[in-house]
Amino acid sequence: MPSEGGYGLIPSGSIAVEGERIVWVGGDLPPDYADWPCEALDGRLVTPALIDCHTHLVFGGDRAREFEMRLNGASYEEIARAGGGIISTVQATRSASQDDLMAAALRRLDALLSEGAALVEIKSGYGLDKETELRMLRAARALAEQRQVRIRTSFLGAHAVPPEYSERPDAYLDEVCLPTLRAAHAEGLVDAVDGFCEKIAFDPAQIARVFDVARELGLPVKLHAEQLSHLGGTALAADYGALSADHVEYATDDDAAALGRAGTVAVVLPGAFYTLRETRKPPVDAFRRHGVPMALATDCNPGSSPMTSLLLTMNMGCTLFGLTPAEALAGVTCHAAQALGVADTGRIAPGLRADLAVWDVAEPAELSYRIGFNPLHRRIFGGRG
Repeated sequence: MPSEGGYGLIPSGSIAVEGERIVWVGGDLPPDYADWPCEALDGRLVTPALIDCHTHLVFGGDRAREFEMRLNGASYEEIARAGGGIISTVQATRSASQDDLMAAALRRLDALLSEGAALVEIKSGYGLDKETELRMLRAARALAEQRQVRIRTSFLGAHAVPPEYSERPDAYLDEVCLPTLRAAHAEGLVDAVDGFCEKIAFDPAQIARVFDVARELGLPVKLHAEQLSHLGGTALAADYGALSADHVEYATDDDAAALGRAGTVAVVLPGAFYTLRETRKPPVDAFRRHGVPMALATDCNPGSSPMTSLLLTMNMGCTLFGLTPAEALAGVTCHAAQALGVADTGRIAPGLRADLAVWDVAEPAELSYRIGFNPLHRRIFGGRG
């Protein structure tokens, strides 16, 4: 397609759709399609439907009190070590039924869909026991039965060490995390395997043990890496050919080069950066130099990014991290699809799914420019809508 402003924009373009698939894209429709039903969109912008490639959408409770604690001076790490943070959500999630988890998650999911999302990744990781981790993944899968959306699940059993295994992270991996991963895979609940590589969670050697089991099961991996410090998670993700390395605020130029060689996507998460009032930004220029695709995601979670707006994420990616509006749009479409290992969406091209968003805007940059404004006119899912 011809390129305009880096978007691949076709002024006054046409899209032909048959069933769930795009069959033709270009300027004036060829004669072959002259008799097809046609709908004029009156100059509106059409983009691929948006993709949220990093969320923790299924969880119990909330952490508004911890938000207040942070504003009173407590750090994310201090809250976690005091029994708050992830562990407080673990307690609420363990006590919630699958129906409870789904009901709460549907409200968050609906917010994403209302802004043009058609593919959403959802992680486990707030159960940290077999029963609850499986319940979370079942709830995530079941959301796609309630809404017109595709869901990709990531097993995040290596998210934190639960209180009953305090100071025994390897025992937790042996006795809970890895057996649960195998059980979840056997039940068909897992599309990818994730982990949290950080001082308050698991070190690279421990994450490597999880990734080795993922490789044995034929599952791709991704990793929360270099969010709060530089522990070596990004290099580990590259070594394993991970789909993505996420957060990556403390990644180095060498890390960026490794991601570029591995073809691993850097998923930047401005919601967590903003909520935690961090100051270390991801090395966007290094990612550009080394050809690392950059995706954007909400990181929707109760503690560090209680956000359900991809449009706001795009704006924050530009204003906080210096992405261009074209990079932001790619970050929630084609690069987000790459971060999930999904090849049939994220672009408007023949053969791909007709998952599209129609916007009441004239310029693509307007999607990143506005704050608190939703210009979605229509969401098309698999050619319908």
